[in-house]
Amino acid sequence: MKKIEEFETLKKEAYKYCKQFVAERLGRIQSQIKELETALTSETKSSAGDKHETGRAMIQLEREKLGQQLSELEKTQQLLSKVPKDRNSQSVGLGNLVVTDSFTYYIAISAGEYKNSTHSVYCISAATPIGKLIFGKAIGDPFHFNGKTATILTIH
Repeated sequence: MKKIEEFETLKKEAYKYCKQFVAERLGRIQSQIKELETALTSETKSSAGDKHETGRAMIQLEREKLGQQLSELEKTQQLLSKVPKDRNSQSVGLGNLVVTDSFTYYIAISAGEYKNSTHSVYCISAATPIGKLIFGKAIGDPFHFNGKTATILTIH
């Protein structure tokens, strides 16, 4: 029983880690957009007109790139808000903590590795290669990834 509670706590921590990951990236992108807007408004017309226009165009391109990143991150944030926090099932799905004989995965968004004092969890999207492989599998099912075979031990 203690082990189940430990995994449920780990799942909650992984979810919080994913939320924090999105919030930090969102803050960085919004900050960069503000910096670019400041740079764009502070660009004054100089006697070197072509150089001025090139500088403005580069800033505008960078702003568009950040806008795309912001849009993708907002989609990620929406997906994360739909992740069930209390999902327990017999097969791997969104919101599950999946323990294999190699690694532990949290199926939500791609947010990298979460570590606490006793565990390491890879926060992955269902659209990642490993996510696609394990999605829908059950306890005891083997899967092959990067030339190695792993088995699903538990699903929380």
